[in-house]
Amino acid sequence: MIKYVSGFFIVLVLQLCLGCSSKNLIPSDELYQDIGGHQGIEQLVDAFVKRIVKDKAILPYFAKSSVKHFKHGFINHLCGLVNGPCKYNGDSMIDIHTGMNINEADFNRVVELLIEAMEDVDISYQSQNKILVKLAVLRPEIIKI
Repeated sequence: MIKYVSGFFIVLVLQLCLGCSSKNLIPSDELYQDIGGHQGIEQLVDAFVKRIVKDKAILPYFAKSSVKHFKHGFINHLCGLVNGPCKYNGDSMIDIHTGMNINEADFNRVVELLIEAMEDVDISYQSQNKILVKLAVLRPEIIKI
């Protein structure tokens, strides 16, 4: 757990430092390609859902969710975040998570499940870190709202 949190914060700091370079002004689909494009994202989301289903602490957060709807939305959301050709048109993270009262520990557990799912589908650590940096900015829209 500590290695994930430490690595995550290091990557976040690096991203903040490097985020202003001119090379980042034009979105690149490099990350999208690195993780296997749309097929790779589908495999990742499938692996993530399998891990959620097995986790007794996290599964209750998804009790009222349609697995099909969640998978479709998360695939499109991730695809857009990694500069793929998809555009996420679903509900905002605030709308989705309001009233769920997600605590810090459970949020971190979901991040762990996502990291484990990325490892399951052989996404490189470098690409994992890039994905986590892109998702990290959503944290305030998910926890304790």
